[in-house]
Amino acid sequence: MSVATQRVSGRAELGFAAFLGVAGAIVIFDATRLHVTYSQADPVGPKAVPFVVGALLLVCAVLLAINVARGGTAEAEEGEDVDPNSPIGWRVVLPLVGVFIFNIAFINILGWVISGAVLFWGSVWALGSRHYLRDGIISLAMALLSFYGFYLGLGIHLPAGILKGVL
Repeated sequence: MSVATQRVSGRAELGFAAFLGVAGAIVIFDATRLHVTYSQADPVGPKAVPFVVGALLLVCAVLLAINVARGGTAEAEEGEDVDPNSPIGWRVVLPLVGVFIFNIAFINILGWVISGAVLFWGSVWALGSRHYLRDGIISLAMALLSFYGFYLGLGIHLPAGILKGVL
């Protein structure tokens, strides 16, 4: 590995350390804004987990930055079969981005079951599956199972959209 490649690699790892640090700071800042009431049954409360996660992100960021400053670099995966010099597969990336944007734009209008089914089906289509009917059935089943899993299992109400009153 050339010196220039090592310098760029080190900067990229420092950038990732900075990203971890910013993410940790955001998590901790967000945790300070949580307004909860504590009870005798739960003296720790829901604020503990975000503080722990944020602190761990900050610790990882600092340790990674120290490691990179001391000359440590990540080693390439020996068993990796991907050519890092190959171009980006835009025929996969753009449809995936498209179905995610569709889901974000229409989840409240269509509801999770429809937009989630489109998201799941579009993702497997973008990744190369051409079993349209089977993928559609599996996608719809996954969307329904996740909808009711969140609703019944976790008590989280996902948007029903146009199927409100039916689901």
